[in-house]
Amino acid sequence: MSPLRLLLLTGLAMLAFAGNSLLCRVALAETAIDAASFTSIRLASGALALWLIVRLRGAATGGGNWLSALALFAYAAGFSYAYLSLSAATGALLLFGAVQATMIGYGLWAGERLKPGQSVGMLLAGGGLLGLLLPGLSAPPLGGAVLMLAAGVAWGVYSLRGRGGGDPTAVTAGNFLRALPFAAALSLLALPAARLDPAGVGYALASGALASGVGYAIWYTALPGLRATSAASVQLSVPVIAALGGVALLGEALSLRLVLASVAILGGVALVILGRAAR
Repeated sequence: MSPLRLLLLTGLAMLAFAGNSLLCRVALAETAIDAASFTSIRLASGALALWLIVRLRGAATGGGNWLSALALFAYAAGFSYAYLSLSAATGALLLFGAVQATMIGYGLWAGERLKPGQSVGMLLAGGGLLGLLLPGLSAPPLGGAVLMLAAGVAWGVYSLRGRGGGDPTAVTAGNFLRALPFAAALSLLALPAARLDPAGVGYALASGALASGVGYAIWYTALPGLRATSAASVQLSVPVIAALGGVALLGEALSLRLVLASVAILGGVALVILGRAAR
């Protein structure tokens, strides 16, 4: 793969991942759709898009497993309900921080040892997260923050379970399909509060088919051309893109607390990633 194509694919994937935050936030804040319906439509349209991509590639379908599908559903549901109260920027930052904390924590549990610079990075990121969540006028709503942190842990678990699982696009397609019964159960439980409108459904379809389905397929195409540390580092851009998109497209304000927390969390994670690269 040429460097230009790799750069283009990687950039498109990061835009898609950040786009999920923007699409979900605008749908739940500015349309009538409820969080359960958004989750179900997102997973269903993502499953269809990924299934079509896998079939067009001529790859085998039917990958994935039920535990991974449950983790995927937990991420998608927590993500949707969190964005009932969080801004796009805050949600993306909390999600990224929780995903990285889960994966780094697993590495430590598995016997990985941090270098001094990585330990500083962990403390810096943890301090940034704590500073973001401390009570105050600009603190995010606690309920939404907890839901997004839980969604990040679920996505971290999903990512860890997906390592070495075969064709990642086919596996993801299978997990999206298996997540649909969980989403249907959620929608049935939330049926009294169900609300749909054309704009909300459109945003949910775009989030599932484009930002999720096509986005993951693009990312998995680019991933073999990236070193592990480069793949981790480039994802630092997702909360930044989401924040800029929230300001430019949704009219969100960036508080000083959010800016300082972003610098601490992203900078701390970068130190951990760079420490791995130096080994």
